[in-house]
Amino acid sequence: MTDTLHQPGLQSLAKSFEPAPLEAHWGPEWERRGYGAAGFRGTGAPQAGAPSFAIQLPPPNVTGTLHMGHAFNQTIMDSLTRYHRMAGANTVWVPGTDHAGIATQIVVERQLQAQGISRHDMGPTPAEARKNFVAKVWEWKEQSGNTITTQMRRMGDSVDWGREYFTMDEKLSTVVTETFVRLYEQGLIYRGKRLVNWDPVLKTAVSDLEVESEEEEGFLWHIRYPLSDGSGSVVVATTRPETMLGDTAVMVHPEDERYTALIGKTVKLPLCERDIPVIADAYVDREFGTGVVKVTPAHDTNDYAVGQRHKLPIIGVLTLDAAINDNAPAKYRGMDRFVARKAVVADLEAAGLLVETKKHKLMVPRCARTGQVIEPMLTDQWFVAMQSKGNEKNTSGTSIADKAIAAVQSGEVTFVPENWVNTYNQWMNNIQDWCISRQLWWGHQIPAWYDEAGNVIVARNEAEAQAKAPGRTLTRDPDVLDTWYSSALVPFSTMGWPNQTDSSTDDYNLYLPSSVLVTGYDIIFFWVARMIMMTTHFTGRVPFRHVYIHGLVRDAQGHKMSKSEGNVLDPVDLIDGIALAPLLEKRTTGLRKPETAPKVRKQTEKEFPDGIPAYGADALRFTFAALASLGRSINFDSKRCEGYRNFCNKLWNATRFTLMNCEGHDCGLQEHTKAECAVGQPFHGYLSFSQADRWISSVLQKVEAEVARGFAEYRLDNVANAIYDFVWNEFCDWYLEIAKVQIQTGDAAQQRATRRTLIRTLEAILRLAHPVIPFITEELWQKVAPVAGLPGESVSIARYPESQPNKIDEAAIAHVVKLKALVDACRTLRGEMSVSPATRLPLYAVGDADFMRAAGPVLQALAKLSEVRVFEDEAAWAAAAQAAPVAVVGEARLCLFMEIDVAAEKTRLGKEAARLEGEIGKATAKLSNEAFVAKAPPAVIDQEKKRVADFSATLSKVREQLARLSA
Repeated sequence: MTDTLHQPGLQSLAKSFEPAPLEAHWGPEWERRGYGAAGFRGTGAPQAGAPSFAIQLPPPNVTGTLHMGHAFNQTIMDSLTRYHRMAGANTVWVPGTDHAGIATQIVVERQLQAQGISRHDMGPTPAEARKNFVAKVWEWKEQSGNTITTQMRRMGDSVDWGREYFTMDEKLSTVVTETFVRLYEQGLIYRGKRLVNWDPVLKTAVSDLEVESEEEEGFLWHIRYPLSDGSGSVVVATTRPETMLGDTAVMVHPEDERYTALIGKTVKLPLCERDIPVIADAYVDREFGTGVVKVTPAHDTNDYAVGQRHKLPIIGVLTLDAAINDNAPAKYRGMDRFVARKAVVADLEAAGLLVETKKHKLMVPRCARTGQVIEPMLTDQWFVAMQSKGNEKNTSGTSIADKAIAAVQSGEVTFVPENWVNTYNQWMNNIQDWCISRQLWWGHQIPAWYDEAGNVIVARNEAEAQAKAPGRTLTRDPDVLDTWYSSALVPFSTMGWPNQTDSSTDDYNLYLPSSVLVTGYDIIFFWVARMIMMTTHFTGRVPFRHVYIHGLVRDAQGHKMSKSEGNVLDPVDLIDGIALAPLLEKRTTGLRKPETAPKVRKQTEKEFPDGIPAYGADALRFTFAALASLGRSINFDSKRCEGYRNFCNKLWNATRFTLMNCEGHDCGLQEHTKAECAVGQPFHGYLSFSQADRWISSVLQKVEAEVARGFAEYRLDNVANAIYDFVWNEFCDWYLEIAKVQIQTGDAAQQRATRRTLIRTLEAILRLAHPVIPFITEELWQKVAPVAGLPGESVSIARYPESQPNKIDEAAIAHVVKLKALVDACRTLRGEMSVSPATRLPLYAVGDADFMRAAGPVLQALAKLSEVRVFEDEAAWAAAAQAAPVAVVGEARLCLFMEIDVAAEKTRLGKEAARLEGEIGKATAKLSNEAFVAKAPPAVIDQEKKRVADFSATLSKVREQLARLSA
């Protein structure tokens, strides 16, 4: 195949569409030629005066594999990038991968566990063990960490691979350190003790995004807390009795009349014999349990806030590995939290303080990486201050959060769809300080050192730290930064900051802000907001102009795709195909509930009885694009892929037909002919364009405008649907059929015009569709463009079609609309008469004689007629038609002549008359409605009047035919 790929014409084009060899060739070939390189149309250099289009890839985890969300997201980004590259912008799509601190560390630690060792065993000292472990992670990254970028290439992503970054690269790591030091010097980074999400197995803080809360069956324990003065007791409801050992209050609603007399008193904390106060706070839900809740500030986020408001002591009773610590009674010390839960419940029951136990469904937070139940834990962490209020160390002026809020309020950053700005503002207006430290070994180690007295020295490196603390022994902070910290910097860390220049060709000035960020709504806060905060703070610019928020990809039934649920689709399987047996194995491995395997197998066998066929990357991309409605989640049905693979096959066959009829023929491409055929004035010399030629060219102009509008509005569904409808319904179903007739029956000038229109329209289609379906369009364009007189290196860097409204011929459009109506009417008559399409009947027509004669040859071919006979005299037509079925199209009346059942035809016409009377009645009722007439735009009223007139004219003709049959 590679021997013929660059040869134009039909002989080098395979007889059938097979996506695999196209993808295997063109993906590496595009990369070899450097078409994805930043700059003007793949040149690798910017062009002065050209607009810029830049886009950042949300960096996937280096541990990851391509999932449906990635494939959807990247289809959108690549389509936009290819479009703007072809449209003449200085274009760059920056790829990269995230070091994914927790995920990557877990992968390597599990490998070590399989060898019977832990990371702590990798050296004689903790420092040596850490150094060797980090080296091991780098080794894994180099061997196995590029799976997802290989899979991105399978999708045809035209990124600038020369700019690919890894968030632990030296260049980006330098920026991470620089920003940390600057924020610390500005008083915006500090170390403090706060409540964080804590994984007791990893022994690290984790972000909210890494916490998945699922409803689980549990219990609600009702516990009696005696009043200290012996006057009674209160009953407290809790789902976590083991944490009562750290209670520092019980709480009621201030307006709950049942307990107002108890506010200010104290109760004895069971099992601990400490007195704790009864406080009032509006946070309490009076309907939950008994309306009395315990307050454990050290182990509950909401309780921590209550504790801050009421200045309660904070007593932590759990160690970092979730065992009971020395703040609890001796009996429970050292117990695992869940063992302690059972012991506490048993002791309460023995003491007569357990009132009742009820089954209760509750949301349990678990770490997405380990599956462990997350503990709110009070630990020392590093934070970025989001607000300047109350922060006397802040020397930077406006707070980080305020700048980010202002960037959106001013319109510098806009959300698409715009309703997501409400979500953004809600989060930003209630933002808390950002915990940026993690207790891991893999990641950017925090650039802070401690002297013997515990004083903190923040510096860019150890030498600088030592210079700030001469003569003191320094120890580096072992923590690393949150993965989201480094990814929040990529809009400017990948563009040369802080070493940018003032040159207009500097990346920093060409591509910051980038044009659009394409992402799912689940990371608006974790990534989008933080990029806006960090970029505006450090550069004074916004990171991007637009934020295109797309929905999530769900299965065909609308359920979230999850490996643990066994309903995941692998994009590579949709591209390459997969047999049923390996598909079943993939879907039943890693289930959250192994007992659901039979159900998963049954559903998979029902959905994919023969496995998944190979649809190819183009069909998958077209499916994603067609489903990309703004903000809506996608219910992905693989059958849609089959439909778009059929589209690719139709485009392939249309190309074969076009080349068969154009290659080696005079296609009217000589330069002197360009001005010889003005709209509406056919030139009957060298070229003679038909109304159909002008029609397809006119519709193409409208489609080009619609596609451009779709890209501008991030409506890839509109782009895909416009291209699909034009190619399938207009070009293939109508124009190709008309072109066959024109080539067979036309004179030399008409044939040249038809061939020119065929090849030029197809060439424009291939450029138009290329951003969405790049592989097939590249392969076909290589064959078509030279025949169309438009040779070039690649469709990837060809000029994108631009609509030329002056080429729209409305008369030609009206002509073909009428022709279609005639063909449809003939097909309808044939269906009503139950006549096989293979049986050719004569068409007798009266009215609109000039049009009928002009359209006759095409109408005869498309409607499969034996002849088209036009009558000037209605009486003669009626006599010839006798009692044949009649259809009315505008001013023309048509019949397919054959002997008919008069009674059946009268019944048919009677039904048609009744339908028309109903339509007239509905339209007349609207026009008689004063409220409708008062509110409706004039154009709508005129449309209704026209409907009444058209329906009335048609009804008159139907009644005439009925009368004739009844005579």
